[in-house]
Formats: sequence, structure tokens, C-alpha cells
Amino acid sequence: MSTNRVEGAVDKGVGAVKESVGKMTDNERLEAEGAAQKVKGDIQNKVGKAQDKIGDAIKR
Repeated sequence: MSTNRVEGAVDKGVGAVKESVGKMTDNERLEAEGAAQKVKGDIQNKVGKAQDKIGDAIKR
């Protein structure tokens, strides 16, 4: 598993928490930061999956 997948999962989790706290406290900036961090994590996770597939293909 690539580090991008791990870091992506962490970013998605932290982003979800920030977004939720932003909604609960009516803090639009924190909510937007959380949403952006979730998207970043999702992209990073997809890059990591691609890296894993490439690595598996090279091993064969």
C-alpha cells in the first residue's frame, strides 16, 4: 500500500471532522476547509491506488 493511500485516508477523515465541526459551530470557513481537505484526500487516495496497480503490474 502506497503512502499516498494512507495520507489520503487521513486527509479524508480530518476533513470530515473539520466539515462537521464547521457545520455545528456555523463556521463557514472551517466547513469549507474540511470539504476541500476531503477532496484532496480522495484524490490522493486515487493516486495511491494507481501507484499500487502500476507496482503490481511491474512485479508480474
